[in-house]
Amino acid sequence: MEMREMRAFIAVVEEGGLSAAARRLHISQPALSQTVGGLERQLGVKLLVRSSTGVRPTDAGATLLGEARALVARHDQAVRAMARHAAAGGGVLRLGIPLELPTEVLTTALARLAEADPGTRVQARHLSTSSQLAALQQGELDVGLLRERPPGQDFDALLVVREALGVLLARERAAELVGPEGIALDALAGLEWLGFPRAGSPAWYDELTAILRSHGLDLGPDAPEGQALIAEVKLAAVSAGQAFALAPPHWSQSIPDSVVWSPLTGHPLVRRTWAVWPATSRRRDVGALISAFDQPPLD
Repeated sequence: MEMREMRAFIAVVEEGGLSAAARRLHISQPALSQTVGGLERQLGVKLLVRSSTGVRPTDAGATLLGEARALVARHDQAVRAMARHAAAGGGVLRLGIPLELPTEVLTTALARLAEADPGTRVQARHLSTSSQLAALQQGELDVGLLRERPPGQDFDALLVVREALGVLLARERAAELVGPEGIALDALAGLEWLGFPRAGSPAWYDELTAILRSHGLDLGPDAPEGQALIAEVKLAAVSAGQAFALAPPHWSQSIPDSVVWSPLTGHPLVRRTWAVWPATSRRRDVGALISAFDQPPLD
């Protein structure tokens, strides 16, 4: 059994239902249901009784609830104790990274961190915003690079980069639509948007799709969780001429000759990335990394 499974089970029981627990954990309800179901299969017992009014623990579930709370409390105590030893640096800094982060943003910050705190080793994980936030809440990340700023007082945040998104289109289609300042967003009406699952970053997804719809774009149903398209598949779909994708000016992927990138007229879509860390953190290496992000780019 893993800590995330223990936390998930505790949340379901305390919230009295999967929907409320999923919101608390910042994950999707199907993913939470799979986690609880997997836990029941591991243990070979039924843990929850489900009804139209919610869920409640079985006798076995009540026993596990007590044990899980004790395990989580002991785990968190151990993490806090070890954090005190790592406060002076020289340890491992666990960093969450989203897809399509500008390469120079990260490499510059890590170079500055290496100068300021050479004993720190960075352990990077590619995760969605929602997964990073859950990992930060569970003490499994020290710093995350998120597409949205978390509400509340539990975390501090620093805006790291703003990117005016442009559009990837088939070369022939782009030639039909491009104007002197780029392509107007409403000119993309009738094309399929190759987007990403809302569960990965709900606030950014809602902001983005609201702007797209306000310009007359019919986005269709949300992409299912876990079905974010890899770059090669996205580019192949764009090259067919019936779809578009959004990308920053200096996209890290190689673009084939059949596809072109163009700015959007007026820059209506701006993607922001925030460095986020626990407000209670006193680690020197975390402070050094945040300071590295909070500096002008290197020449």
